[in-house]
Amino acid sequence: MTDAKVVPVKEWIMVPAIVTLAITLVRLVGELMHWSPLFFSRAGGGAGAIIGIVWLVPILGVYFALKLRDIDERPQSLGRAFGLVFLAFLLPIAAGFLGAAMGINPLQGIAVTCLALFAGIFVVKPAWPALTRLLWSYGLAARIPVILVMLVAILAEWGTHYDVAPPNFPALSPIVKWLLIGVFPQITLWMGFTVVVGMLFGLLASAVAGRKA
Repeated sequence: MTDAKVVPVKEWIMVPAIVTLAITLVRLVGELMHWSPLFFSRAGGGAGAIIGIVWLVPILGVYFALKLRDIDERPQSLGRAFGLVFLAFLLPIAAGFLGAAMGINPLQGIAVTCLALFAGIFVVKPAWPALTRLLWSYGLAARIPVILVMLVAILAEWGTHYDVAPPNFPALSPIVKWLLIGVFPQITLWMGFTVVVGMLFGLLASAVAGRKA
């Protein structure tokens, strides 16, 4: 098995990162121009709009996994790897039940869920370290531009999904609002989502490719 350190991470994530940035900018323009909500929803969280970078995660999980297989970099045990992914998916569910049992408020519950998803990164890392590294690096390349877009959107009050706060969110200064709805969830929830979901689809792709080999 190839040492994960020799995987050309920057080279492999460059094109996906550029495509992701392009989609982010198209999404921003579409919302500012009030194009179809089906494709460019301005609702908080994006409301599952068709144009969005979240849909790239499973695709890139497969893409990176197959590229790793091409250089003979594979998970040592698919069974163990899937088990770790399952455990990572259980973390936010368990955190949600625990938060409800403790009687925390909805905003605190969101924070706990974000942290649980982030913790999932460390759970799945042993499943396939090389793929984890690729997904982590891609996640940063994808989410840092979003964080910057959100800062500008919040300061300018554009009314896009990049600056709309969740319901019942307290009135705060723009910078504090950005830290809470921009920086924190992008670095925790969405990084966790990228690695864990990308890992799941990467493992599925590796399993299918192994059967065809």
